[in-house]
Amino acid sequence: MKTIKLRNPFKHILPALAAGILFLAAGCVMTPKATGPKYVFFPPAPDEPRVQYLTAFGSAKDLRGGSGDTFKTFITGEVPPNTPILKPYGVATSPKNIYVCDTGAGLILRMDLAARKIFAIAPTGPGALKSPVNLSVDDNGWLYIADSVRDQVVVIDDKENFVATIGEKGVNKPRDVVLSKDRIYVADIAQHSVHVCDKATRAPLFDIPRGAEATNINTRLFQPINLALDSQGRIYVGDFGGYRVQVFDADGNYLRTVGKYGDNYGEFARLKGIAVDRDNLLYAVDAAGQIVQIFDDTGRLLMWFGGAGDGRGGLNLPAKVVVDYDNVALFQKYAAPDFQIEHLIIVTSQYGPHKVSVFGFGHKK
Repeated sequence: MKTIKLRNPFKHILPALAAGILFLAAGCVMTPKATGPKYVFFPPAPDEPRVQYLTAFGSAKDLRGGSGDTFKTFITGEVPPNTPILKPYGVATSPKNIYVCDTGAGLILRMDLAARKIFAIAPTGPGALKSPVNLSVDDNGWLYIADSVRDQVVVIDDKENFVATIGEKGVNKPRDVVLSKDRIYVADIAQHSVHVCDKATRAPLFDIPRGAEATNINTRLFQPINLALDSQGRIYVGDFGGYRVQVFDADGNYLRTVGKYGDNYGEFARLKGIAVDRDNLLYAVDAAGQIVQIFDDTGRLLMWFGGAGDGRGGLNLPAKVVVDYDNVALFQKYAAPDFQIEHLIIVTSQYGPHKVSVFGFGHKK
């Protein structure tokens, strides 16, 4: 297990959610400005750096890096498209791709990291999306998309063809979906539970919590909206209404609770996305403090990163966090010369110029 040391992680109270958030007009996303120091680390010096802010994207131009746009226009007369990211929530990754649920546009954006282009995924017919809020991608490139208006999980294949839906309109309200090798997990705020289905057949297996744990005040779920799986098959449930993360084993039995209501470190005032890395460190977004907190596999707070603002490393109403190992090599160039990235941490913000921020978790060489 990684060891992360802080001088005093509880020295300051979480900053309150800034009033009067500026709403961006559709299609008018500004290119993020490089304000502040060139390299931003968390925790700050003199503590040992463990997370570095790398870069952020708010549009297709940001993904291209802005390089060559003026020259191409001069030579060809063609203006490169500047597809904006309007209001992202869910995010998932595969090799050389970042998928973003853009609730403002009502579609999925695929950020092709190799081609440095953004492609829209907007199925028609029975697979048409209305408000995709979270998604997961499997090893075959199939997307499982939780749609908060359809109240179903929509499954499309790697060619963007409709495959199936999971859930019954008017009964279920899925808000997230995650995948293991042989199971599908769906967070349902209407049923206050996580539905576990067989991945091959999509047939229901059981619900979490199980039995008496579904009504026990300490183990129940109030508003499950975000999910994550760890290396041991344990399911982590971000319970927005309970201000906590509930952890269950692979069979759906309650194990422990991480966090509680509050505005101090280790607590949650507006819990959003969660993720777990290969060392079973838990990453949890708090949209009120506009930070991501990191806990060890016993629920002990290790550190946090982010903070309110549009500067380098800042977050603006953060929504989702995902851990990515496949694309580290593509982002190592943004790291400080003496900092080695172990994995990426990708965070979406619903407002401001940095809609998709990329951080690197690592260590000094």
